[in-house]
Amino acid sequence: MHLVDVHTHLDHPQFEKDLLDVIKRAKAAGIVAVITQGVDHERNLALLELAKLDPMIKVAFGMYPLDALNVEVDPELAAGDDYSRRTKTSFADTLDAIEEHKDAIIAIGEVGMDFKYSKDHETQSANFRQIVRLAKRIHKPLIVHSRNAEKEILDILEDEQYFHVDMHCFSGSRKLLERGIKLGLMFSIPTNVVRNQQFQQAVEALPIGNILTETDAPYLGPYKDLRNEPANIKEAILKIAELKRMDPVEVANAIYFNYQKMFL
Repeated sequence: MHLVDVHTHLDHPQFEKDLLDVIKRAKAAGIVAVITQGVDHERNLALLELAKLDPMIKVAFGMYPLDALNVEVDPELAAGDDYSRRTKTSFADTLDAIEEHKDAIIAIGEVGMDFKYSKDHETQSANFRQIVRLAKRIHKPLIVHSRNAEKEILDILEDEQYFHVDMHCFSGSRKLLERGIKLGLMFSIPTNVVRNQQFQQAVEALPIGNILTETDAPYLGPYKDLRNEPANIKEAILKIAELKRMDPVEVANAIYFNYQKMFL
């Protein structure tokens, strides 16, 4: 089987000590492509060096919505670890750098909007619209974060008429999921689908032609309280196959085809 992980964070500190072993385990499990996501300008550039470790590693440059310096994040969340304001680069300059490096990346991600941790809807919406227009201009797919902003994300994609998009960990309603399906979007299912009812219900509702697989490593693993890594994609494949009443090899092949259609 050819397995793919379309959303991971291999530059996370949790991988500092054993990244080469993580890569070896991924290849042994049948992983042929891992897309590692950038979240700001500095980390985007660092991924280019990380990708030299193995051709399996593909790079996406992004701007995590809560990390953009022009977005106001709720003060009571300042101690949280779901975002970082370490970047010293403006949102506009980050987009310029993404365009400058367009030939070195496979996608633009992680990008999107997050209304759970920020009430600055106007700036986030304006930022995301600029990102969508950049993706159209340089012909790159988007990998989109949409926490508590699923409807607004779909509204902008439909308004801009850009659907070359993977919805990462989509947690919107069934109605919004069906709307995304009609728009032709992909939805990457994380490995915690083995224990998460909402993602299981999404798999049941999604046509196999709209499904991709991801880990969001080191997060959202199939085993609670254990670090996630790309090799665990095989657990998601088995669960998706069970939910879709399909053979695991058939599921893996379909998802690999979806990956090729979206990213290659």
